Amino acid sequence: MKAIALREYGSADDLRLVDLPDPKVGPAEVLIRVKAAGINPVDWKLAGGGLDALMEVRFPLVPGWDVAGVVERVGLDAGEFAVGDEVFGYIRKDWVQQGAYAELVTANVRMLAKKPRSLDWAQAAGVPLAGQTAYRSLKRVGLTAGETVLIHAAAGGVGSFATQIAVALGARVIGTASERNHDYLRALGAEPVTYGEGLAERLREFGPIDAAVDFVGGDAVEVSRQFVSAHRIASVANPEVGPHGYVWVRPDGAELAELARLADDGKLTVHVDHALPLAEAAEGWRLSQSGRTRGKIVLTV
Repeated sequence: MKAIALREYGSADDLRLVDLPDPKVGPAEVLIRVKAAGINPVDWKLAGGGLDALMEVRFPLVPGWDVAGVVERVGLDAGEFAVGDEVFGYIRKDWVQQGAYAELVTANVRMLAKKPRSLDWAQAAGVPLAGQTAYRSLKRVGLTAGETVLIHAAAGGVGSFATQIAVALGARVIGTASERNHDYLRALGAEPVTYGEGLAERLREFGPIDAAVDFVGGDAVEVSRQFVSAHRIASVANPEVGPHGYVWVRPDGAELAELARLADDGKLTVHVDHALPLAEAAEGWRLSQSGRTRGKIVLTV
C-alpha cells in the first residue's frame, strides 16, 4: 500500500510517500480502505517528538488518527461491522505507528461508527478527534439547555464543533475569535467576541457565564476564572485546570455515533478549509502549523 511515513522523528520536510506492507487485521479489528484522513495539530507535534515521554512511537511512522473509509476486511471478533460498511473513527491505538495517512489502515471496532450519511468523505474525516474533543469538553463542564458557555477559539477546528454542539443542546454561546471570523461564528449560532488584550472587559458586556471551554491555551483559563467557577472550566491546552477539567480524548464509537446523529439531523456541519491529495501531506502540515485555517484540513486518498 501507499502511505505517508517518517523514518524517524522529524517535520513536514521529512514526510515521504512510500510503499509499505498491508496491515494485518487483528481479531477485534477491521481493515479500512481509506477515503480521507483528517489532519490534526497532534499529528505534527507527535512526529516532532513532542509526545515521546507519553506515548510509545514506532518507525516507520504513518501519522494520522482521523479516518473515513470503507470496511474491506473484518476480523474474527469484529461482527459489529461488515465488508462494505462506510465508517469513520478516531483510531488512536496503544502505540503509534500505523495511522490513517495511507491507502489501508486497521482499527478496533470500539473506535468506529457508521459514517454520517449527510457528510462527504472529506467532511467525515474531519470530525472524529476534533468533534469528540468538543463533545467531551462540553460534557466535562456539564453544559445544559438555557446556560451560557464561553468557547475560546470558537472558529477553529475544535471550537466550531463545540459551538454547534452547544447550540444543539440549547445553550447560548459566546465565542472568541478574530474579527474576520465573526460572521462565520454568527452563522454557527454564536455571539462572537474578539480575543486578545481587553477580552475580560468585553466579556462583561455579555452578562453571566455558566461554563467555559478552552481550545487555545495562553491566558484563556485565567480570563475564564474571572467569570466561571473552577469546576466548570475545561481545557485541552492547559493542564493547570486539574484532572477534572483537563480533556484528553479516548476513542469512543458511541460518542462518534452521537456526532453522526447530530450531522444527519442537520445540527452539525463540517467546514473543510483544505482537501489535499495524500502526497501533499507536508503542505497540509504547514497549513495546520500556520494557525490561520478555519475548520479542518483533510487528505483525500
